[in-house]
Amino acid sequence: MEIAEGIAMERLYTKKHRHTALDGLLRYAEFLNFGDIHIKFDPATGLKAIVAIHNLNRGPAIGGCRLAHYESSDMALEDAMRLGYMMSFKAAISNLNHGGAKAVLIKPKVIKDRKAYFQAFGEFVESLGGRYITAVDSGTSEQDMDEVAKKTSYVTCTTSSGNGGDPSPQTAMGVRRGIEAAVKAKLGRENLEGIHVTIQGVGHVGYHLAKELHTHGARVTVCDVNPSLVEKCVAEFGAQVSTPDDIFDVQADVFAPCALGAVLNLKTIKRLRVPIVAGSANNQLAHHQYGTVFHEKGILYAPDFVINAGGLIYVAAVYDHADAKRANQQVSDIYFTLEEIFARSKKENLSTGEIAEKIALEKLVKNK
Repeated sequence: MEIAEGIAMERLYTKKHRHTALDGLLRYAEFLNFGDIHIKFDPATGLKAIVAIHNLNRGPAIGGCRLAHYESSDMALEDAMRLGYMMSFKAAISNLNHGGAKAVLIKPKVIKDRKAYFQAFGEFVESLGGRYITAVDSGTSEQDMDEVAKKTSYVTCTTSSGNGGDPSPQTAMGVRRGIEAAVKAKLGRENLEGIHVTIQGVGHVGYHLAKELHTHGARVTVCDVNPSLVEKCVAEFGAQVSTPDDIFDVQADVFAPCALGAVLNLKTIKRLRVPIVAGSANNQLAHHQYGTVFHEKGILYAPDFVINAGGLIYVAAVYDHADAKRANQQVSDIYFTLEEIFARSKKENLSTGEIAEKIALEKLVKNK
């Protein structure tokens, strides 16, 4: 960095601002009971990476590598911490011998050499000595993990992994099993024959969920901002179609949010005409307390970090045991995890989200 450039940045980023931003992030880390956070900058490739390791009580941390644009490094760090925290809960409640972590790569305007970029990230992962195992996430691919694997063995979701490295089918299978558990608990039905599910977003996981549901006799209504994805579901599964704006108003048995997070707020919850909400999207609730709103309204909500854990369960099992059959069985067991959550929610008169978090914390504490 040139001296003049450094002076300009120093003036822009005042001492007061530094203190305020850092203080807030440290308070957030303390609130989440964080383990450790690692940062790497590689000028040669433009890599700016954060690995937020939340918890190692159950074993080495595992979590995806997200490549995305961020307005600031503070926002990237906050995102990494939030996601790593949820990965600990997801791993614990799924009975994995892993802690939770997340890697966030702050995407530059141009990645000049993508292979070198991810090899540099692989060196960063290797430097952590096995505390963190990386995997695909938003913005990264199996081919990127192949490059990471050239520098470290602490990686999964490569093209040589199960499913060619794409965990989307297993995530969808887990969501389908979760919907089956919810349908039994709420509607007293032992199967999905004739059950109507609305799917918001039919990208990777949403498409595979539509396929799973169709195969098991359910009928689906879909929406997506990409018309070609909707048309594919219509052609292959006979899906009905809604607009993204109207999907909340469709009368059905299950609403499955499978796109963006924070789609469930007081306005959209009020519009829902379903007895069950169960989908694959992360952070579906715009506010943590909205799980209580579902409970009070008598809508059965499948906590997102439980029902969408299939991908994590699968990649962890393949990494640990190289056994796809065993991995699939563990994904299928999401049914029984949610069955326990639904039963305890009813018995203790608490929201399903509160129960899920209690169980996850119990499992984390037991493994200290």
